[in-house]
Amino acid sequence: MKIAVVILNWNGQKLLEQFLPSVVNFSSQDADIYVADNASTDSSIQYLKECFPSVKIIENTINGGYAKGYNDALQTIDADIYCLLNSDVEVTENWLIPVIDVFKKEKTTAIVQPKLLDYKDKKKFEYAGAGGGFVDLYGYPYCRGRVFNNLERDNNQFNDTISIFWASGACLFIRSEVYHKIGGLDEDYFAHQEEIDLCWRTHNIGYQTKYVGKSVVYHVGGATLQETNPHKTYLNFRNSLLNVVKNVPKKWFLFVIFSRLLLDGIAGLKFILELRPVHTLAILKAHISFYKNFFKFLKKRRKLPKNENYNLHTSIVWQYFVLGRKKFEELK
Repeated sequence: MKIAVVILNWNGQKLLEQFLPSVVNFSSQDADIYVADNASTDSSIQYLKECFPSVKIIENTINGGYAKGYNDALQTIDADIYCLLNSDVEVTENWLIPVIDVFKKEKTTAIVQPKLLDYKDKKKFEYAGAGGGFVDLYGYPYCRGRVFNNLERDNNQFNDTISIFWASGACLFIRSEVYHKIGGLDEDYFAHQEEIDLCWRTHNIGYQTKYVGKSVVYHVGGATLQETNPHKTYLNFRNSLLNVVKNVPKKWFLFVIFSRLLLDGIAGLKFILELRPVHTLAILKAHISFYKNFFKFLKKRRKLPKNENYNLHTSIVWQYFVLGRKKFEELK
């Protein structure tokens, strides 16, 4: 089974200096390693050529963000399994072996995520994917080990292998055949939550996404856009709504759309009360962009088969903010 570990880079020489050595040390025997450069203006390419001649370089002509960056790069890579790996991830010894085993044994598993821990506090789960991702009835994402901003300690409670709904874009393995079959990442997202859409579409055509707790990586998180950046708020709210338009089953569609717009409005009021009005403005901009793109994404929806069983828990907002359930095992 041919594995390609592909790191997307944009002006990230310092991150490559810090994290690429672990990828090379612990992956070279089992995989080819690529850096897909998104038209960097720093000296990333020169650094790679001088310090890591074994790493293959793909030079994209523009910075098309996460989605286009990977779509362009993966067209040129011959492999059975792609690993989409952020440049701010430290991998561990033998991290690939449990993942490869799952792909070999389970032909209907298209996507795999390892355990994602916080590089800055290695006994805590990391926000971007933690112990595997899910969405609720309204399309809000959450994870085992992370519900909204509540992050759990890693006490080996998620060392298992289970089916999940979405895998983190920080470290996502996918069968190349499936990636190209569904048309890759949706470039209209640019960045954030496009991996949820990718996983959702694989579910829609009958494949599974798995979490493999025996494989461990450490993610810095926020290295590209900090959590406090209003542009990140804009992308997350807009793209989450676009996920709903594309993928929510027909019987729930109108209910979920109107409910989400209302709940997002409440989130905007919450940001005002927290004296963070720039994030309220970001939500407003996200909704304007959502309206502009509504019919475009409605057309994409019509091309997709629908999986009717997507909600594990009714409302994460209700359970977290009203009922005070902060941990994954408390959700019902």
